[in-house]
Amino acid sequence: MPIGFRQIAEAILHMDETDRRLLEALREDARASTAKLARKLGLSRTTVQSRLERLERTGVITGYTVRLSDAHERGQIHAYVMMTVSHKHAAAVVSAVRRMSAVRLLQSVSGPFDLIAEVVAPSVADMDAFIDALGALDGIERTTSSIVLSTKIDR
Repeated sequence: MPIGFRQIAEAILHMDETDRRLLEALREDARASTAKLARKLGLSRTTVQSRLERLERTGVITGYTVRLSDAHERGQIHAYVMMTVSHKHAAAVVSAVRRMSAVRLLQSVSGPFDLIAEVVAPSVADMDAFIDALGALDGIERTTSSIVLSTKIDR
């Protein structure tokens, strides 16, 4: 049975400083072994393992991911594309954008735009073609793009 928002919120409220330090260590290296995490946090391996299991069971941790090397990422063009969307087409736009492999993240936001997409393309020409294709979707009223020049902090 899926874990509900209320159960996750309850689990987050009951997290302590050790749980927060464990999550921070996982953000730095999600593939770190339980033994390595235990050494880093000054805890027993059993304590770390039981906390990880609890955080997974309660839905605080929903998965682990891959972080690509800086060398690989530097070779890519990154952009944020802000979109104004017709409300009656919003679900169709989200569905269409979900199928676009260049989109790494899509968020609904408040303010002058409705959606913001984090987009990655291998070249400026590919990014330009992607933004044109995105703007051509039914329901997209306007897009504004910002190319990322450099990353100052990435946690």
